[in-house]
Amino acid sequence: MSMLTNTLGRYFAGRFVVAALGVFASIFLLLVLVDYIEMVRKTSGLASASAIMVAETSLFRVPQLLEKLTPFCMLIGAMTCYLALSRRLELVVARAAGISAWQFISPALGSALLIGVIATIAYNPMSANLRELSKRMEAELFGSAPGGGIQDASGFWLNQVTSDGQTIINAARSEQQGVRLTGLTLFRFDTEQHFKERVEAREATLESGHWLFKSVRRFTLDSPPVDQATLEIPTTLTEAQVRNSFSTPETVSFWQLPSYIRSSESSGFATAGYRLQYHKLLAQPFLLAAMVMLAASVSLRFFRMGGVQKMVLSGVGAGFLLYVLSKVTEDLSKAELMHPIAAAWLPVVVGGLTGFLALLYQEDG
Repeated sequence: MSMLTNTLGRYFAGRFVVAALGVFASIFLLLVLVDYIEMVRKTSGLASASAIMVAETSLFRVPQLLEKLTPFCMLIGAMTCYLALSRRLELVVARAAGISAWQFISPALGSALLIGVIATIAYNPMSANLRELSKRMEAELFGSAPGGGIQDASGFWLNQVTSDGQTIINAARSEQQGVRLTGLTLFRFDTEQHFKERVEAREATLESGHWLFKSVRRFTLDSPPVDQATLEIPTTLTEAQVRNSFSTPETVSFWQLPSYIRSSESSGFATAGYRLQYHKLLAQPFLLAAMVMLAASVSLRFFRMGGVQKMVLSGVGAGFLLYVLSKVTEDLSKAELMHPIAAAWLPVVVGGLTGFLALLYQEDG
């Protein structure tokens, strides 16, 4: 505990935090640049798309993408920190003073746990809110552009059956977990499953007992297209049902996940995805600490002993294998073949034990 509070411990913790934040900022800038170039390509034919708005849209999209790379930022940051300390012989001096590896990695472990807590309770809600804002800005950019029609078979699909017949809804984009949709195409059938009309709309909002569509154009087989300002279509769908079809667990903030899980359970929907995301966020601080353990196990070798390149490659390889394991357990959990708690915590246990055993093998305790 004294190593976490004394001057040397604060120094090691500061070096680790600076290295991790440096890697985080570098990847953030790279993702913003790549996403901005892609957004410029998509909006090149839109006269209403300004460079500032495109840049803001990309800037708001990136935090959620970067959240998935946080463990790798921690791994690379820890490796960079310890390799720099070793190159400058600071680890040699620390060992000569009688400080073991367990003592000078404990400040980084404490810092990783703290960063993980902040990432879960603060960064995750912020990234989810920014993603919703970016969706709204995308709707403004592409709202008047083609692509929400029949030629675009991508996006989100929803089927509803009422007393008036069947309606199949295709939306290019969704906001507020499916409560607001943009770029819509509807195929409506009567009660005998005969095609009635095709409807295109700029946006739609789920209200009590009906969908409210705006900027509507209706196509039928025996009459020319008709433009309408609004159109109401009855629905029996609830917000929970729409949310289950359009939202993804990654777009729901940490603080909202418990209520989403309860509402999905009460509506009879599968909650494996939401439960998995919730436990992944709970396990995130310990996953970041496990990444520090992995990084320390491959980064404490002295430069003069050689083999630095192999250490770096082995650390990156271990991180990649841990990522593959997390994806496999995630897919098994979503298919309800593995409990969400086991799927979320298994990569943490494997990564932490691997780093711990490697350090035990290398160090004398």
